Amino acid sequence: QVQLVESGGGLVQGGGSLRLSCAASGSIFRINAMGWYRQAPGKQRELVGGISSGGSTNYADSVKGRFTISRDNAKNTVYLQMNSLKPEDTAVYYCNALVRVSMVTIRPTEYWGQGTQVTVSS
Repeated sequence: QVQLVESGGGLVQGGGSLRLSCAASGSIFRINAMGWYRQAPGKQRELVGGISSGGSTNYADSVKGRFTISRDNAKNTVYLQMNSLKPEDTAVYYCNALVRVSMVTIRPTEYWGQGTQVTVSS
């Protein structure tokens, strides 16, 4: 089994910054893509951005130029640096990872973290 644990959420004023972390642990052979999603009240969960095992990134248009995703493969950890935060960024942020749990398991399994609340005040 694999666990993803997020940290770093909280309350911040508009224009401020936060850094989220997500550490994966458990039965891990290799982590393929990792990413961040968010869900605001009354809305569907949406992709914030992702990062491949090689470090290639992609972002939702709404966060491009403000958010940066990075990862530390040695620590099985992915980060989300959020700058110039806006009230509309308020949501629960979820970490996501595609994990190969063993050398003989070719198809990765998708795992989710429990979520961390980010609240941006105006």
